[in-house]
Amino acid sequence: QVNLVESGGGSVQTGGSLRLACVPSGYIFSTYNMAWVRQAPGKAREVVATIDSRGSLSYADSVKGRFTISKDVAKNTLYLQMNSLKAEDSAMYYCAAVYRSYRGQSPFSPDAYAYWGQGTQVTVSS
Repeated sequence: QVNLVESGGGSVQTGGSLRLACVPSGYIFSTYNMAWVRQAPGKAREVVATIDSRGSLSYADSVKGRFTISKDVAKNTLYLQMNSLKAEDSAMYYCAAVYRSYRGQSPFSPDAYAYWGQGTQVTVSS
């Protein structure tokens, strides 16, 4: 069974920073494609950053230059460093994963991912 546990959310002022962490269990970390996905109230889920099993990174335009996704294989942890936060970044942030392929979907489609964490809330206020 694959489990993903996120942490690191919280409240921060506009322009501030947060670092989210996701610890997966039940599989070999380096063989899965992973992503951070967010969902604000009343809005669709948005994939904001992806990292594939080889370490290739991609970002949504909405966060490019501000967010950094990374993974520490030794610590078995996925991170999302979020800088220059804006009010519109407020959302529940989820860690997501899929084994090797994206199930015929774009890596930026939430449907590409088979496993999800419980989410961690990020609130940005002025």
